[in-house]
Amino acid sequence: MKLILVKPFPLNLKKSKLKFSITVTLKKDVLDPQGKVVLNTLVNMGMDNLKNIRQGKHFEIEVDEVEEAIAKNKINEMCKKLLVNLIIEDYKINRIK
Repeated sequence: MKLILVKPFPLNLKKSKLKFSITVTLKKDVLDPQGKVVLNTLVNMGMDNLKNIRQGKHFEIEVDEVEEAIAKNKINEMCKKLLVNLIIEDYKINRIK
């Protein structure tokens, strides 16, 4: 009979996934031609009770992290470095439960 040693997979019980929603919008002072086109098109389709439309972006990001504060800091860095043009855009980070 041959003895076989099996190395168990390490259980990483500490890590859990946290999910965040990032909403990116143009700053209020920045013109939004795409939002204006959508507004005009909807008005031409008979939806004339609209006052204003502004377009934006939406991201959902899931990270392997236990601490919400650390995960939020990582998401914030992602936004500053790539996802958001800080000159013309604002963003909000919200945790998805």
